[in-house]
Amino acid sequence: MKKIFLLLIVFFTCFQVSAEDRKTIRVSTDNTDLILKVAPNGRLYQSYLGSKLLNEQDIVSLPSASGGDASANGWEVYAGSGAEDYFEPAVAITHNDGNPCTILRYVSSESKAVDGGTETIIRLRDDQYPVDVTLYYIAYPKEDVIKTWSEISHQEKKPVMLSRYSSTMLYFSAEKYFLTEFSSDWAKEVQMSTQELQFGKKILDTKLGSRAAMFVQPFFELGFDRPANEHQGDVLLGTIGWTGNFRFTFEVDNEGNLRVIPAINPYASYYELAPKDVFKTPEFIFTLSKEGTGKASRNIHAWARNYQLKDGKGDRMTLLNNWENTGFKFDEKVLVELMKEAKHLGVDMFLLDDGWFANKYPRNNDHTGLGDWEATKSKLPNGVPALVAAAKEAGVKFGIWIEPEMISPKSELFEKHPEWAIHLPNRETYYYRNQLVLDLSNPKVQDFVFGVVDNIMTENPDVAFFKWDCNSPITNVYSPYLKEKQSQLYINHVRGVYNVLERVKAKYPNVPMMLCSGGGARCDYEALKYFTEFWCSDNTDPIERLYIQWGFSQFFPAKAMCAHVTSWNSKTSVKFRTDVASMCKLGFDMGLKELSEDELAYCQNAVANFNRLKPVILDGELYRLVSPYEGNHMSVMYVGEGQKKAVLYAYDIHPRFGEKLLPVKLQGLDPMKMYKVEEINLMPGKKSRLEANGKTFSGDYLMKVGLNVFTGGQAQSRVVELVAQ
Repeated sequence: MKKIFLLLIVFFTCFQVSAEDRKTIRVSTDNTDLILKVAPNGRLYQSYLGSKLLNEQDIVSLPSASGGDASANGWEVYAGSGAEDYFEPAVAITHNDGNPCTILRYVSSESKAVDGGTETIIRLRDDQYPVDVTLYYIAYPKEDVIKTWSEISHQEKKPVMLSRYSSTMLYFSAEKYFLTEFSSDWAKEVQMSTQELQFGKKILDTKLGSRAAMFVQPFFELGFDRPANEHQGDVLLGTIGWTGNFRFTFEVDNEGNLRVIPAINPYASYYELAPKDVFKTPEFIFTLSKEGTGKASRNIHAWARNYQLKDGKGDRMTLLNNWENTGFKFDEKVLVELMKEAKHLGVDMFLLDDGWFANKYPRNNDHTGLGDWEATKSKLPNGVPALVAAAKEAGVKFGIWIEPEMISPKSELFEKHPEWAIHLPNRETYYYRNQLVLDLSNPKVQDFVFGVVDNIMTENPDVAFFKWDCNSPITNVYSPYLKEKQSQLYINHVRGVYNVLERVKAKYPNVPMMLCSGGGARCDYEALKYFTEFWCSDNTDPIERLYIQWGFSQFFPAKAMCAHVTSWNSKTSVKFRTDVASMCKLGFDMGLKELSEDELAYCQNAVANFNRLKPVILDGELYRLVSPYEGNHMSVMYVGEGQKKAVLYAYDIHPRFGEKLLPVKLQGLDPMKMYKVEEINLMPGKKSRLEANGKTFSGDYLMKVGLNVFTGGQAQSRVVELVAQ
């Protein structure tokens, strides 16, 4: 297999630095090296990115960026616009005198230990203008993940205009590059497709403002020399932490080299940066793997649980939601009965969804009420406190749905503060889902949105969970607050969201929250600093969910992915629907009265098994074994700490008549351990038909020979527990 590495030789003579200042900077994990070198012209170049170099002499031997003609396509780490670089820049600044050119020179660098790794800080400066860029890299050695971002500031007399502001630039040299992207729509999230990158630019971006990832997700995979493969080959997985408009640029130059530029989308977003202010770009997180996407995913999962995801090492609650069961039509009596059902089912929490609030314009449909966050007296005469008390009496925790960033045109809030909504002053208003987005660039609006959570928690300190929704992109794009600085709306709005979330996390650090956005249109790792989990999709058809959960699992651990058992595709069995949901964070969204006695008993047993196996499913290493994209079946497994226990999931989707069924070869086990195989999640009165059930095999056998877990049946499933003896 060809080694993926990047070499840089450039020749510049306009600016020289002494030999002792020709610094080599190494950003290193256990398996990856990013080597940067300062050329004699004082500029910083990427010299190498690839598998870790084992000998210091090899780093010294790397060709140095020695200066000269920029047309030699030197790989500058943070290239500015307007100079000699012919391709997409990392940063573009228009200075006070109208000069659009920025050339950054190396000033200094330092490294220091941080939680889980090493942070490298590199300072660059333009020698003609008082403009500074600081590059940050945090390398997590054990997880083999690098996180990087930049900060831009200046000391010019007047504001400068930023028209490009990238998180980083990475360069690759291979014969071919294959991009896997994740397109989306409502109920069709993370549809995976792969294409070869040819000369020129391929751009993945979003312009929606909020609910930003409705059409494209903020992550990608790159395969080098061949398409990214689950089990082998050189791949890069990358994702950006930005809950708004993002853009990935993939540019293949005239010599067949690839530059990758993750950034906030500059669309309609020229940013006026005042002197001494700091513009911080989003974090870009990436990992390189020589063992395919499976290994790369496990890297990111471990990193997320350890360092990024809110309460990444903590527990997650199973739940019963009321939405699919009741919609908007419920009252206190109905909800109290559902709380009792939640306890009977064995889940930890009852979650009250949409429709509980507003009085002048009661929330009886999606046309009214957003913004008026008081309980509807006709439905809930005793308010939220009575529900919290009823849940406590039933023996479950209580969670509640909110959509605090949105406003309905029929609401008391809109009557009082129409200027708080993003909308155009002189055109007919377009309503997406009959609502508008509140202007979070406005500090008063930030106070209001924080107050939605704060008021509920002040009145009801025992509320144990928030489902935070965001159903509309930004439409009618105009901020009454920003006035003449409209081009900063998209950026300032997202920063306003973060300001609110910071305040919520500071005051209520231990309250779990689900990130929802009409399904999975918000799932980035910046937002997930504040949320314990996210809702993958409103589509809970188990067949579709297999594809959706497969796609999201490329970047997110199981404990971050919510999956509910509902009545979608009721032609499939309750067992199949539950087994699909139980490979993520399990919940239910249906009334128990829909279930037969055997189905209810099955669900109770499945919940008990899930709770018992949480340490394996939610914190174990994921191995994707059989892809739904490659046939009529799917299989994944989780391996717990110390390889003592594992859980295998096998799903028959739509098998062909009489097709050959191959054994599934397991992964991640200890080859020298002996494992007892037991099928769990069986319907009452049914015995396992798994030939290996109750038998013991070595990990070596299970990984080389495998288990016959697939069947020829439509929408069938098996859950198998493996325990080291």
